[in-house]
Amino acid sequence: MTLRIKVLTLVFLVVFSGLIAKLFSWQILRGKELSVAARGQYESGRAVSAPRGNILTSDNSWLAARGDAWLVYASLPDLKDNPKTIANELAPYFVEDKNDKKGLLDEVDRITGLLSKKEVVWVPLRHKVSTDAKKSLEALVISGIGFQAEETRIYPEASVAAQLLGFVGKDKDGNDQGYFGLEGYYNLVLSGKPGFVGREKDAKGVPILFGDSTQVSAIGGVGLVTHIDKTMQLAVEQKLKNGIERYGASGGSAIVMDPTSGAILAMSSFPSYDPEKYSQFDTSLFKNPVVSSSFEPGSVFKIIIMASALDAGVVKPETRCDICSGPLKVDKYYIETWDGKYYPDSTMTDIIVHSDNIGMSFVGQKMGADKLYDYLNKFGIGKLTGIDLQGEATPPLRDKGTWNIVDLATATFGQGIAITPVQLIRAGAAIANGGRLVAPQVVGALQGEGWKEGIDPKIDGRIISEKAAKEITAMMVEAAKHGESQWTDTPGFKVAGKTGTAQIPIAGHYDPENTIASFIGFAPFDKPKFIMLVTLQQPKTSPWASETAAPLWYWIAKDLFMYFGIQPES
Repeated sequence: MTLRIKVLTLVFLVVFSGLIAKLFSWQILRGKELSVAARGQYESGRAVSAPRGNILTSDNSWLAARGDAWLVYASLPDLKDNPKTIANELAPYFVEDKNDKKGLLDEVDRITGLLSKKEVVWVPLRHKVSTDAKKSLEALVISGIGFQAEETRIYPEASVAAQLLGFVGKDKDGNDQGYFGLEGYYNLVLSGKPGFVGREKDAKGVPILFGDSTQVSAIGGVGLVTHIDKTMQLAVEQKLKNGIERYGASGGSAIVMDPTSGAILAMSSFPSYDPEKYSQFDTSLFKNPVVSSSFEPGSVFKIIIMASALDAGVVKPETRCDICSGPLKVDKYYIETWDGKYYPDSTMTDIIVHSDNIGMSFVGQKMGADKLYDYLNKFGIGKLTGIDLQGEATPPLRDKGTWNIVDLATATFGQGIAITPVQLIRAGAAIANGGRLVAPQVVGALQGEGWKEGIDPKIDGRIISEKAAKEITAMMVEAAKHGESQWTDTPGFKVAGKTGTAQIPIAGHYDPENTIASFIGFAPFDKPKFIMLVTLQQPKTSPWASETAAPLWYWIAKDLFMYFGIQPES
């Protein structure tokens, strides 16, 4: 008898210990998880998406705007037809191409699988369905199929400024998420804060009429008012596209900026994509080459080197080059001029006008590697500009103190050093505005319901003297009038400019046939209203910027002269 009592006592202790362990697991270790699961059995709810902010041009025209769309869902207990029949009716409205038989069959199989689920009562079938498609689906009168309002992104100007804007896709949880450009950079601002609607439900998943309900209102996203001028943007896009075709280039870009404030007035690149149908394009097109792609700038970089030397006082405009009579040997290499012509006793102005590599090497010798490095650092070379676009990248400068005589010489004419187009135009703007470095800025104000708040320009401060800026500007004026691109100059207009033809490094050497052609200039040179940089990738009609990028720059500039009311001197 005593043995039985002991056994029963032991059994009760084991069972009791097991219950205590199980309760500890349920309440302490898995309490939060099980609470959520239990709540899901008696509560139904859905997130309420917040309206996304619009992206506007400077005159409040839409670049990207909110649009109506619909979630098509199925209430499985209310379905009367079999899943396959319903799927065949829905599929044509869910595919891009109704004539794509394979795509249509795949969509039918996908919908059938969703409608055949046993463990749920409500299932989403397709997001972002258009209002026209919704009306057509409603006309089918399919029992159990319903609609819930959503939001989509529409682009009134189609693919205009696509790489500037970016696009709206989905994150890992299926929520709207901005990627690249403005959509990515300002995603939190544009997104707002989602809301929630919840109600208690019975065991069958039906909402209880007098049960508790929860509702949290969504807070709409903030709109962006950009500095982009719609008229200017459309003109730049069209001229750039035509120029790429005319010169047989594989791509190109153009940026127009206010050199005083850093406001980006227009920005375009090709090849591009349609942000409304981004999934149909190669992902390589999503990056904006203006801020993400680097290149060896070639001769346009000479204005930055010369401006630095003038500010440092190591040369003056009238200083003469005593090594410019022929090729220059540096270590085991020979530096030559781009056209094989040499100009003994050239002044610094002559060197910029002739785009003389030997003369620039002379300037580099006067500067020295460390001093040159310090000035490049001031100009922001090797550093992010801080432009408000997602995806900006920069190749760093080689460390100070590691430059040899070859590095110093080649850097003076834009080889062996890489920059992005946005870095180059920011550096050029510092010359145009009298010596101050400003940050490029796309968005000028944030705008909500009944309020608007401007964003101040970011001015980093003076990097060269006003005197040095005026001296290099005068040299650029001479280069525009009498340099290799003089035939493209528009007589009477006050343009300061410089061409650049950069060979592309391939497998350890430079390819003379494949180049990146560029032209940077501002006008009027005494009181600039704009600075513009044009680049062309691998133009086929001519490798020289004077015959491709320069005429394209002036072709666009003629529209800008008219738009800004810039009159010729005569």
